[in-house]
Amino acid sequence: MSTPAYLTLEEVVARYRGQVSEGTLRNWRAMRIGPSFIKIGKAVLYPVSKLDRWDKSNLVVCRPSRSLSLEDHAPAG
Repeated sequence: MSTPAYLTLEEVVARYRGQVSEGTLRNWRAMRIGPSFIKIGKAVLYPVSKLDRWDKSNLVVCRPSRSLSLEDHAPAG
């Protein structure tokens, strides 16, 4: 099955596992923030390519932790 080019509002909420609500997406659209969207008549669609780009722009990059050997973490005894 191929990946759809556009997602509906409900599909975007599901993509982010409910951590972004429909109301939040509506507010972001009104303020012109958040992921890009297309409006055709009353239908609001989110291009998957734009969601992927938005995800990358919100990625928090962490520095690698200092490498420790397993012996350093072994319980004494």
